[in-house]
Amino acid sequence: MTQAIRQVRLTREGYERLQKTLEQEQGRLAEATRILQEQMETSADTEDTGLEDAKREKMAIEARLDELEDTLARATIIEEHEHDGRVELGAIVNLSNETTKKDMRVQVVSAPEAAVLGGSLPRISEDSPVGKELIGRKKGESFVVNLEGGKQVKYKVKSIEY
Repeated sequence: MTQAIRQVRLTREGYERLQKTLEQEQGRLAEATRILQEQMETSADTEDTGLEDAKREKMAIEARLDELEDTLARATIIEEHEHDGRVELGAIVNLSNETTKKDMRVQVVSAPEAAVLGGSLPRISEDSPVGKELIGRKKGESFVVNLEGGKQVKYKVKSIEY
């Protein structure tokens, strides 16, 4: 049974950030490989913790590279919006936290994009509690987000930009 390849929708900025992260990780892998080679050449003891640490570090970087390559291979860049005034991926939303009376400006993105550091705006994942409630909302709509421990926060969509 073949598994369907799940597309990942990214903003252009997010795609470029993921590519940059991939390049950085490839550089880290080259360095980790060099360190591992040195450890193997100088290690007389098979129980050498430096050697084990180097192996673990190299494996962690390789796993991160696989994850990034997989995400980029499945990526579709969000270009056109058929949002009809509703929040969708890539939207920049001005929200009012009705509970604290504070406003915030966020971009709604996919989970892989939200996980990558950098960018000009705070990002929230479409999979997060706020993101799930926000998708499909229109300007002026209010909604409540249920958080852990029974806490609730009420938000209002003040504006949506693309």
